[in-house]
Amino acid sequence: MAVASLASRRLSGRLSDGLRSRPWLAPAVPIAVLAVLVLLSSLLWWVWPARHEGRELGEGADPAWGAPALLTGVPSGFFTGSDETGVQRIAAVEAWLGGPPLSVGHTYLPGDQWSNIEGHPELFEPWARWKKARPGRLFVLNVPLLDRSEEHLPDEEVRDGLRRGAAGEFDEHFRVLGERLVEHRLADAVLVLGWEMNGTTYAHRCAPDPENWKRYWRRVVATLREVPGQHFRFDFTPSRGRDAIDWPRCYPGDDVVDIVGMDAYDQPAGLSFAEQVTEPYGLEFHARFAAAHHKPVSFPEWGLFRNGDDPAYVRGMLDWFVRHRPAYQTLTDYCPHGVWGCADNPVSGTLVRAALGRR
Repeated sequence: MAVASLASRRLSGRLSDGLRSRPWLAPAVPIAVLAVLVLLSSLLWWVWPARHEGRELGEGADPAWGAPALLTGVPSGFFTGSDETGVQRIAAVEAWLGGPPLSVGHTYLPGDQWSNIEGHPELFEPWARWKKARPGRLFVLNVPLLDRSEEHLPDEEVRDGLRRGAAGEFDEHFRVLGERLVEHRLADAVLVLGWEMNGTTYAHRCAPDPENWKRYWRRVVATLREVPGQHFRFDFTPSRGRDAIDWPRCYPGDDVVDIVGMDAYDQPAGLSFAEQVTEPYGLEFHARFAAAHHKPVSFPEWGLFRNGDDPAYVRGMLDWFVRHRPAYQTLTDYCPHGVWGCADNPVSGTLVRAALGRR
């Protein structure tokens, strides 16, 4: 009903605007009739489930956004949960999308204690089975760099942890992690170490001691690369924009980074997608930074947030992926971010389906 009423208003506006600006059309009845028919045809094209190169917007979409380009050739996934239930939900997302299977599985290690950062068979085995079931699937794992990851540790404790990590005190934890990944047939995982280090959310934040943060990253990568049979890739992923520290100050070096990622949620409130592109350390800077360092980009986390059901943001991100061809992208799919697992964002959901699924 919303689409129908919107379309009626648009048609009314187009007709009245046309007659006001072109009064000479009124006497010419055949021409006027023809014009109305053309407008009606245009209207039907917009309000009918929009098809363009096989793509469908679907019910509830605002036709003003149009159908985004098909996101082909970009490994894509949805984060639907860390455990086996999250793995099982992927099939339901694929059915909802109605297109080709998703090729990226993305999950997180718990950061509460070191034994969980080392990983467990209960976490790895379901993902290993999912990956083995179809050649070419990619497994992405976020790895905290310090325990008590979300306990809001004071800067003094963070500095101490970074210093101890840089000195090698935590090497064994990462050696165990690497061995377990190889053991569970996940030797080619993309590891997102210490993500969103430019912010304040996690204990592995960079701002309290950038130099030791970089030394610590380098040490973790060196430790993991020593594990027999590994083919890991390492993804350096700040959050978009300026935060507690300018994220390039945390970059540990080209020899220990394979991918330059970015977590890019739709925030803060009122910030347009165009501003997200051009803001300091935003999407445009990220793309230029990665190119200057000869690295592909990635988007391990993105989704709606502070601006509600925001199709302008979603369309902008999808078009950005088409233009910049990330190594992979995964949508965070729970409220308020998601479009399958969150009923609050139906319009944005139609755009995601048009790009990733419905043909």
